[in-house]
Amino acid sequence: MNFDFSDDLKQLRDQARRFLSERCTPAVARRSLDGQERYAVDLWREIAGMGWIGAAIPEEFGGAGLGYEGLCVLAEEIGRVVAPAPFASTAYLAAEAILTAGSDAQRREWLPKLADGSTIACFALSEGAGNPEPDAIHARAVGGMLKGIKWPVADGGIADIAVVVACNEARQASLYLADLANVRRRDLTTVDPTRNQARLDFEAVPAERLGNGGWGAVQRVLDRAAILFAFEQVGGADACLHMARDYALERYAFGRPIGSFQAIKHKLADVYVALELARSNAYYGAWALGADATDLPLAAATARVSATEAFHLASKENIQTHGGIGFTWAVDCHLFYRRSKELALAIGSLPFWKHRLVDLLETRNAA
Repeated sequence: MNFDFSDDLKQLRDQARRFLSERCTPAVARRSLDGQERYAVDLWREIAGMGWIGAAIPEEFGGAGLGYEGLCVLAEEIGRVVAPAPFASTAYLAAEAILTAGSDAQRREWLPKLADGSTIACFALSEGAGNPEPDAIHARAVGGMLKGIKWPVADGGIADIAVVVACNEARQASLYLADLANVRRRDLTTVDPTRNQARLDFEAVPAERLGNGGWGAVQRVLDRAAILFAFEQVGGADACLHMARDYALERYAFGRPIGSFQAIKHKLADVYVALELARSNAYYGAWALGADATDLPLAAATARVSATEAFHLASKENIQTHGGIGFTWAVDCHLFYRRSKELALAIGSLPFWKHRLVDLLETRNAA
């Protein structure tokens, strides 16, 4: 079985890498980091114009119809440059929720707007600290009106609409779609200011239910997003490894490149092994996602765990390899370290996904 991408997807990857290397330099991320802009507006428009946001959205709903493998390729390149754009919230989560649980009418109304970038969406799941569990949902949707507080919500401060996880009249978690025009919002201070995080206060806000999706639909969205986030983490980890390697070859100590010392070699070798393991699991996840395989939840948990660990290790060792200057504001290492921390909690913590992986393995082995 060949888990590699097709030649067309490899060409898409190369084109995306060239574009992002030119249009999403570290200076772009630093504008969001310094508070000059909440996200890269111009970059977002260009990404939308190339059809990236709608890569996995079928053509009948205004998307590019590239499939999930195409979106995985783009996710890796987005992660490689720590792009300050609401790509994940819109493409991985909100669009997927509408595809998964929405009615045909809801898909036709909203997916074209997401695909062309004219509407930014977010996924409002968390209600403070904790992992995505049905018992953690306290927001209520009664009589078509949504009440509750959601935080942190990635890109919640810049989104136009939100897919909200709330309990219905029967106190069962479901998915709802809400316009954020009249929702009170407050930006939150986090370790990674290049990704907007906000608190959303829903005070009797009109909302429509997305089809009949319950918590099962929420979990399907999270499983699919876990694979896409894994590719983003793989891209970030790969960028860290290359940064550390390049610095180790150009930095001299005692008349030798520091890359010639075993202490540095071992660090980079450990990162390489973790990265290749994460990449392998992510590729298997891409296959499971595209084929809608029965093993998709297991593939998602495996990819999520290994990619989270790999990105954390790579971003940490990148700083260590750079030595004293690696901790400074002027060097770009901290951009990746910040993003690794943010992505590690984006859809549940690492222990949550490890426990899910163990539970899925136990269930499969008991069958």
